[in-house]
Amino acid sequence: MNILALIQKRYTAKKYNAHKVVPQEKIEELKEILRLTPSSINIQPWKFTFVQNPEIKAKLASVSMHNTEKINQAQLLVVFSVVDDLDAFEKVVDNEFPQFRKEMYHKIKSSQTEAELKNWMAKQVYIALGVGLTASMAMGLDSTAMEGIETDKYKTILNMTAYKPLFAMAVGYGADEDSNRLEITPKSRRLLEDVIETI
Repeated sequence: MNILALIQKRYTAKKYNAHKVVPQEKIEELKEILRLTPSSINIQPWKFTFVQNPEIKAKLASVSMHNTEKINQAQLLVVFSVVDDLDAFEKVVDNEFPQFRKEMYHKIKSSQTEAELKNWMAKQVYIALGVGLTASMAMGLDSTAMEGIETDKYKTILNMTAYKPLFAMAVGYGADEDSNRLEITPKSRRLLEDVIETI
C-alpha cells in the first residue's frame, strides 16, 4: 500500500480492542522509527517513553482527562517528552554531537531566550508525533494523538527530571464498534484547493 492510500485509510481510534495484543516486534520497530525521526539541525531534544506496564499505564490514564478509557484499552501508550533541563541537555550536546552541530546549537541558543529555545525544541517533538502516527498505520496499527493529559502529573508518575511530557499516543487495534472507524464516520477534510496553494 502506498503512502497516500495509508493516509486515506488512517483514522483516530476512539475505542480500542483491549484483548488484541500488539506483537512485541512491532513495538520494537516503532521504537526504532521514532529514534530515526528528523529534527532541526538533528537536535533530537526528546524522549519517547513506551508504557506497556498495565499499572503505570492505568496511573497515567487516570490523569488523562477525556482520554482515560482509550489509554486503558490500548495495548501501548507512547509519551512524547521534550528537554526541560537545558543544563543537562548541554552535556548531551557536548558529549554526543559533532563539532559543527555543537556550534549550530550554541548559535541558536545564544540568539533566543530560554522560553524561545524550549518552544523551538517542542516543535521538533511534534514532527516525531506525525512520524509515529503514520508509522503505526503502516504497521497495521491504530493510534490516537492526545494532548489532553496532565503533563505535570505524567512527569511525576514517570519520575522525569530532565524532560517534560508534552503529549501521548495510544497504540493498539481499534475496536470493531469504534464509531470513528471510516466505514461509520467518513474522513472529513477541507477541500484541496482551500488548503493547498500552487505558485
